[in-house]
Amino acid sequence: MTDNPTSPGSVPSHFPVHDGPRVWVISAGTSPIGISLARQLLSHGDIVVAGVPEPNPEREDPRSADFEALLGELFAQGVGCRDRMKPVVIDIRSAAPEDLIENWTHLVLGKPRERMMNECQIIVAEAINVFGRVDVLVCCTSQAVIGTVEELAASERTRLLVKDQFESNYFGPVNLIKAVLPQFRKQKNGHILVVGGITGHIGTPGLGVYCAAGWALEGFCDSLTYEIAPFNIRLTILQCSLEIGILTNLITSVPPILTAYSPSTNYAPLFRGIMNGLLSRLPNLQGSYSQSPEAAPEPNPSASPVSPSASSTTSTNTKSYTNNGTNPCAYACRQTEDTDADHDEEPISSSCNEPLSAPTVVSIYPPLSPAHLDVLIAETIHAITAIGGHENPPARHIVGAEGIEAVKEKLKTVTEELEDFIECSSAVDINVDPDAGSLRASGASGGGGRGGQGSNAGVRDEG
Repeated sequence: MTDNPTSPGSVPSHFPVHDGPRVWVISAGTSPIGISLARQLLSHGDIVVAGVPEPNPEREDPRSADFEALLGELFAQGVGCRDRMKPVVIDIRSAAPEDLIENWTHLVLGKPRERMMNECQIIVAEAINVFGRVDVLVCCTSQAVIGTVEELAASERTRLLVKDQFESNYFGPVNLIKAVLPQFRKQKNGHILVVGGITGHIGTPGLGVYCAAGWALEGFCDSLTYEIAPFNIRLTILQCSLEIGILTNLITSVPPILTAYSPSTNYAPLFRGIMNGLLSRLPNLQGSYSQSPEAAPEPNPSASPVSPSASSTTSTNTKSYTNNGTNPCAYACRQTEDTDADHDEEPISSSCNEPLSAPTVVSIYPPLSPAHLDVLIAETIHAITAIGGHENPPARHIVGAEGIEAVKEKLKTVTEELEDFIECSSAVDINVDPDAGSLRASGASGGGGRGGQGSNAGVRDEG
């Protein structure tokens, strides 16, 4: 086992003890987490099968350049493993497995559209055909839709974004998990790592649909954990801080059409305002911005029932600001609201300091510098490498001290509310009358069912 080289400011990885290289499948290979994780896994001696999305001609993903840089590193330097590793980037459907397995570590590019079950099965099958097994599955695909619940119901386009949020953050990971389970059961071994956030435990105003998708995935995983335990399959949910899932992935904001939710009239700390304050301070914001001033086309009934992605829900005439030097905020302020909206209120005006408050749907990859990203995701990468493949991993792991404090505060609130209303919770007990052999509702005071003097004294025994 080799030492793990680390970049300045990053946290060194602590891998669990294991025999030989492990095969990791990473759902989002081009994401900052996917790239950083792949780099550390490869330097450690493991094998990586990375999911790479197909190019989208309507929106340039700036993260693709970072992934290409990783491939360049592997070819040029071998990530510090020149003496025992030959990184290989191939189309595994046309290459002989012997050409790959002779090396300690490899990078294989799968191209899954995660929402399509057959594509998920393909990437798992490719990993098995080339390397013979899958040891760890990392589900780290995510995107965020920002808007209040009412704003997200204002038009057909925003309703499609709600569906797309669940397709990306819930159904995508679920499909990938279902695709790998048969192999894990066959091996009687495997570990599933779901990279989520504390938003799967704590609600955030303005991120309702994002939180809902996270909660749904956590509920699915909690139930699945019991079902797969007899097969020696482990599942861990990583609850990262809020900024991990938001700042490292695509953000889509719907128009702030309701004045009732403007900062001047609503004291709730809506997430749009928080993100506006952060993004407006980033020097590289221009060039990461994309808007769609036109209405989304009606769904094609002959097409696949799977909802389009956030990038495809915008018009085919989506204007990109990658190369033309246009000020995106100035352009946003000149646009009109969506033509398909079925609301009566005017959109709240935005300024150049509020990139997510435009009167149209806005999509953006937060333009953080590599140094900022390295610091931002260091704790998450450390957690994944320290827990992934562990013989006895936690079912849920909170990443970072801030996340721990937030969850503690939430649990404290739940406990306090439980104590405040505990009498109401136990006011009516359902008991079995041994003499009559029937059920009886008894009051909180412990008296009989008839005329009990508890807080529900009116409940009568119908036995």
